[in-house]
Amino acid sequence: MAPPRDVVKIAVQKRDAIPQLIQLDQVTRPAKPLAAVLKEVCDAWSLAHSERYALQFADGHKRYITENNRSEIKNGSILCLSTAPVMPLLVPPSFPAPLAFVPPSVPLCLSLPQDLQAEQLLGVLQSGSREGRREALQHLVLLAPDMTFAQEVISREGLQKLGTIIEEGDDLGEELALALRVFLELMEHGVVSWETLSIPFVKKVIRYVNMNLMDASVQPLALRLLESVTLSSPTLGQLVKNEVPLDRLLVHIQVMNQQLQTKAMALLTALLQGANPAERKHMLDYLWQRNLRQFIYKSIIHSAAPLGDEMAHHLYVLQSLTLGLLEQRMRTPLDPYSQEQREQLQALRQAAFELEGESPSAGLSADRRRSLCVPGVPQTGLHQDRGLPQLPVLFPQNSNPAQDLERVPPGLLALDNMLYFSKHAPSAYSRVSVGLCWRTVVVRTKHECPFARSSIQLTVLLCELLRVGEPCSETAQDFSPMFFSQDQSFHELFCVSIQLLNKTWKEMRATQEDFDKVMQVVREQLARTLALKPSSLELFRTKVNALTYAEVLRLRQTERLHQEGTLAPPILELREKLKPELMGLIRQQRLLRLCEGTLFRKISSRRRQDKLWFCCLSPNHKVLQYGDVEDGAHPPAPESLPEQLPVADLRALLTGKDCPHVREKGSVKQNKDLYELAFSVSYDHGEEEAYLNFIAPSKQEFHLWTDGLSTLLGSPMGSEQTRLDLEQLLTMETKLRLLELENVPIPEQPPPIPPHPHQLQLLL
Repeated sequence: MAPPRDVVKIAVQKRDAIPQLIQLDQVTRPAKPLAAVLKEVCDAWSLAHSERYALQFADGHKRYITENNRSEIKNGSILCLSTAPVMPLLVPPSFPAPLAFVPPSVPLCLSLPQDLQAEQLLGVLQSGSREGRREALQHLVLLAPDMTFAQEVISREGLQKLGTIIEEGDDLGEELALALRVFLELMEHGVVSWETLSIPFVKKVIRYVNMNLMDASVQPLALRLLESVTLSSPTLGQLVKNEVPLDRLLVHIQVMNQQLQTKAMALLTALLQGANPAERKHMLDYLWQRNLRQFIYKSIIHSAAPLGDEMAHHLYVLQSLTLGLLEQRMRTPLDPYSQEQREQLQALRQAAFELEGESPSAGLSADRRRSLCVPGVPQTGLHQDRGLPQLPVLFPQNSNPAQDLERVPPGLLALDNMLYFSKHAPSAYSRVSVGLCWRTVVVRTKHECPFARSSIQLTVLLCELLRVGEPCSETAQDFSPMFFSQDQSFHELFCVSIQLLNKTWKEMRATQEDFDKVMQVVREQLARTLALKPSSLELFRTKVNALTYAEVLRLRQTERLHQEGTLAPPILELREKLKPELMGLIRQQRLLRLCEGTLFRKISSRRRQDKLWFCCLSPNHKVLQYGDVEDGAHPPAPESLPEQLPVADLRALLTGKDCPHVREKGSVKQNKDLYELAFSVSYDHGEEEAYLNFIAPSKQEFHLWTDGLSTLLGSPMGSEQTRLDLEQLLTMETKLRLLELENVPIPEQPPPIPPHPHQLQLLL
């Protein structure tokens, strides 16, 4: 018969003994006391004095089991038998008989339940000597993390007694530090709310923070307590904000004590989180004026000591709160009737043409550029419908600036970015914006990169990557050191990013239809570079510009192979074994292509392509056969070709600028579009060296012939076409070999080889 649901089956362990399997009654009515259960367990192991033993959970924090928490024992739990909690107790002079004969301050070891331990320790705190209080506090520090013990202390007004020690403050050293530590441990169990603390108590702790001469262990604990108060109680948090000056926190942060720095930074971020947006902006502006950012960058981020996880979290919070100040502008659309915003839009247009010395428009004057960019419209022309300046140089044709900037996000934040770019990087701004205007109006190409659309979308992208406006995580540590390297980091990052976008646009040879594809590549470039956490904006600029479009494609390919498991060690080993066979297949294909032959153009002495000739390899791969062909004629039969060159006479293969027909005077300049297709073979002609010169009709034919001739010469095939063909064949062949292993994980390391049967027999 199955046991009742209110009876759980558990195991009890003891060192050097066979575990016991027992049933424990967990009914809500009065059940067998734990003392009786403990006696049965001890009797089974022939242990006397069961009152000296206790049960603990075998895993986790090994918490003691009491009548209060026995409900946490579940079916299948594993418990262990241990000695009961031992408490060195300083007996006060007023301790009742029969222990009155014990001299004061003599430690005794008593096996007491947790409720009695709490009562005895709190009694020493209230009526014991200074030394007794110190030792009692030391033991409270060790026992306070246990939830059951903490509840016993709190139920006996332990917090009030600790608060009295903290408020009196007659000892500003170890005793005060121990009292604060115990108080924090008890409060962090969440049994009592931080809002219940009295104002005099909080003011006393604030006084400890503001004091100059103080024990080094006290102020970090006081700061930690005030942080918890600020985060939990708006009323007491306002008191802390009013009583703890920012300058005092700056003093603590600049002290070369990592623990004090961390706790001061924790209280600072807590105060910032509790402030409204206006107060937060005022506080951050003041902190930045007092060079907090510079100190964090030089003395904390670049400190010789490693940056702790807690400090990293507070720096993340500080970064998030600072970037959060941009949220208001990000959520505010452009007001078409605002005179200030109209003037800002007009200033963007004028800034594009202020640099008369620059000539991004191929030497056009500034007046000419203005007229081209705003054809038929005066410089102060306005849209008739919304009353806004026409800005074709910035906004797409037939586009209204108000409609573009009414989108939230990014709202006015995109306008702020463009204005910052035009003021702090005028040369780059003029080069980007006017250059786009020149391509749009004069050259009329489809490859222009729309500046305003790019700026708006890029601002949205940066807000997403930096999580502008999102609430702070309670555990994240993902801050960027670059953020603390200089002021206005968001706008500076935009200036770098907009130039990167223009560069990537050119590398992709993108058109208007490719705008979303370009933004995806730029997102990847920015995200990958930010993940590297560069320490400065210059380092970010260097790394992100090195991450070209071609490099992004290569990284995507590598990651795809990793996801498919293609780069696992067993797969790489298989690919290496397949390479020789597949390279032989490619070589065979190249020789067959040479046997088919190709028509080549001849270059006359006047550097004109006016004749054709045909060349092929004999079926036995012994002779190159070639001869002239009339224009428009079909390729001749190999046996009809008059010229033959034995393969055995071939000496070397030359390509590009090394070819003799390319090195001749003037040939490179006049045939620069052909020298990349040029190749030659040198051969023995009597006692002299002669050359057979080729100009391939296409890049593919160039690769096929140079690979084939390299094979005939016994040299490796090094063309790009060979690499692509080999990769394609390897991928296909590997997938065919692994079809039977689909959905089977491939281990990184091979399984261990079992011992030889003969050795196994010896072991047995």
